Amino acid sequence: MSRHPSPYRRRTAIAASAVLGLTAVGLNAPAHAVSYGTPTIGLSVSYLSGAVGASGDPVVTVTVAQSGADAGALGVAASASSKPSVAGTGDVTVTGSGATRQLAVAAHGRGYTDLTIKVTGLGGKSATKKLHYAASAAVQNAADTRYFTGSSDSSAAVDVGGGYVVVADDESNTLRLYDRSASGAPVKSWDIGAELGVSKEIDIEAAARVGNTVYWTGSLGNNKDGEYKADRNTVFTTTVTGSGAATRLTVGGSYRKLRNDLVAWDKANGNRFGFAAGTADGEAPKQIDGFNIEGLEFAPGSTSTAYLGFRAPLVPPKAGGKALIVPVTNFDKVAGSGAKAVVGAPIELDLGGLSIRDIRKNAADQYLIVAGSWAADDNSDPYALYTWDGVAAHAPVKRADLPTADPGGWEAVVEVPDLAVPGARAQLVTDAGSADLYGDGTEAKDLDHAEWKKSRAVWFTVGS
Repeated sequence: MSRHPSPYRRRTAIAASAVLGLTAVGLNAPAHAVSYGTPTIGLSVSYLSGAVGASGDPVVTVTVAQSGADAGALGVAASASSKPSVAGTGDVTVTGSGATRQLAVAAHGRGYTDLTIKVTGLGGKSATKKLHYAASAAVQNAADTRYFTGSSDSSAAVDVGGGYVVVADDESNTLRLYDRSASGAPVKSWDIGAELGVSKEIDIEAAARVGNTVYWTGSLGNNKDGEYKADRNTVFTTTVTGSGAATRLTVGGSYRKLRNDLVAWDKANGNRFGFAAGTADGEAPKQIDGFNIEGLEFAPGSTSTAYLGFRAPLVPPKAGGKALIVPVTNFDKVAGSGAKAVVGAPIELDLGGLSIRDIRKNAADQYLIVAGSWAADDNSDPYALYTWDGVAAHAPVKRADLPTADPGGWEAVVEVPDLAVPGARAQLVTDAGSADLYGDGTEAKDLDHAEWKKSRAVWFTVGS
């Protein structure tokens, strides 16, 4: 008998061995169902402020994921609202695809609501996050309105190019960089208190830019209770590096005795403006004979003489009085290196019984003046916009009455366009710190969440 298996038997043995091998590696095993994890969802912010009828309201970035699933297969939508009269699930729009989506809310009522944002994944699994949303009321000029969030007490603004602005806050020592074209949070912020050696608020009220140097001033007045607070008697500089979203600020020089210099100058000139009385203990700054600075800009063609614009006093301190400007002829050295102030001839402007809330010029020495009341009641007293050429002997010209039906007092001009160009527009910013934005009786400055605090920035046509 042959010792070798037949060809048929060899082929059979090889086939059997192959089957055993396939079984051993599991290729002939039954398939298992795909296992999906619980989806995850993240919101770029937990608190958001919008406005009824707003344009350019901020959006929320939503990030989603689920193990075992492609992010593009996940659904994102609002599934519940605690107060649909403010914004319901149908007022929430989600756009985009993949792991990152954009969420927008179109409010139709003033107030607060908690929106439940749900991600629906594969395998019947889902997850949710809460978005705490606040909506302020509709305003005039809504299409030309944007909201700078994170602070409600905007008090001075400086253009830094590229469509961005640095805004000061008179309730803190933080400077914030915003995109002028969009509503939302600051791109950057700088808390400059420690670098200036101050622990309380400077009460920053005005600013002016020359080249890459920005000059800032506190109100120099007492606080609302008539108490002297040394940190309010501060002027300082910052240096601008870069522009637009890449803007950087560094703190420069400062001076803590400008108020003292102004009071001494007024005393030496017969107490003409009552600065000593206006700064006395117990004297509130926002009264017709008080002492409060809210405007700062340089004189025509000058990089050293600055105009200090006063909210109070009026001259004389009675209804129909004129607005006061006091020039400091060496302001570059005062704020930059702490030199004693040299005061020039004062200027009195007829602003229809109103005082200066801001003053700003362009490179052609065309000035815009925001005129408002010396009183503390910012949300009802009249406001007006004036143009001027910066020459003491020339009268300002009233350009427009500013609307006062909406919350917030007009406080700052970002920049001045060429006023000779028809249709040229300027952006003005409000201080809304004392406004009840959401109808619950809470002043904006006292809101629990910074994201709900905001100031209104509005474009107005100012060109001839």
